Amino acid sequence: MSPQFILVASVFVLGTGLVAALILGVIRLPSYLAERRLQARLGELSGPEDAKASEDSEGGLLKEQHVGMLPALDKLASGTSRGLSLTKFVEQSGVRISLSGLFLASLGCAFVFGFLLASLTKLGIGWIVGGGFGLIAPFMYVKIKRTRRIRKFEETFPEALDLVSRALKAGHAFATGLKMVADEMEDPVGPEFRKTFDEQNFGLPLKDALANLTERMPLLDVRFFSTAVLIQRETGGNLSEILENLAHVVRERFKILRQVRVYTAHGRLTGYVLLALPAFLGVALMFINPEHMQLLFQHPIGHMLLIAAVVMQTVGYFWIKQVIKIEV
Repeated sequence: MSPQFILVASVFVLGTGLVAALILGVIRLPSYLAERRLQARLGELSGPEDAKASEDSEGGLLKEQHVGMLPALDKLASGTSRGLSLTKFVEQSGVRISLSGLFLASLGCAFVFGFLLASLTKLGIGWIVGGGFGLIAPFMYVKIKRTRRIRKFEETFPEALDLVSRALKAGHAFATGLKMVADEMEDPVGPEFRKTFDEQNFGLPLKDALANLTERMPLLDVRFFSTAVLIQRETGGNLSEILENLAHVVRERFKILRQVRVYTAHGRLTGYVLLALPAFLGVALMFINPEHMQLLFQHPIGHMLLIAAVVMQTVGYFWIKQVIKIEV
């Protein structure tokens, strides 16, 4: 298969996708703008007390839904298990984007990266490599944001447990402790506890509200917290002392985790160096001996060697990452 054919086919597929997305966006734009005007008008007609209550509760009784330019795609995705999982994945990241907006961003990045790489290398395979990287780039960004948000929640979770424990010692109800965490702590702990407090305050059983919290934050510590509260509700006991002990265990686990990261720093640095060294040498040789490096980009065997190098580097990186990964 010639590079020219690959280039033409890639341009055709990406161009067709972008044109279809643009047409659907233009079709949906008037209704989207009309809905925005209607919401703005309703906001103007709302009283100051309603507005203040809305600001205090960070939303009304209805859950906030991020509707993008393609509501039909969002609705279609919400009807499948894979779509629901991906929607939950995006919500856990804290990125305010709809599923359709994420797909459109993925298509746009695929076209931009493919065009740039094909222009720099003068090869049709640049469309495939750059387009593939552009397709997964937005999803990788969402994954990184999700990992950081969950990690931040896990680090500040013991402070939330201590705050609830002190509220219980002061004689307040458990729901009041949840509200204090929601009011006093920042994102992501505060908003997540705010959702839990609002759900049980509006009539949802506490068991279901805590189950929703464990779904939004898939952490073992959160499951321990939910289980401890539910068991205490059924059998009784000193919930304040239980939460204090749980907070202490979480802090001690973080101390061990930081020690493990220190011990595995050499392995992680080795993985980064081995991953970056071939790319750095390739760029250096492009300036030192460009005729020699052009063979990799012009000869078919060179293309195969580049693909094999990328695959082997990727496999090696993830292999080293799994070796130094220690569950705590």
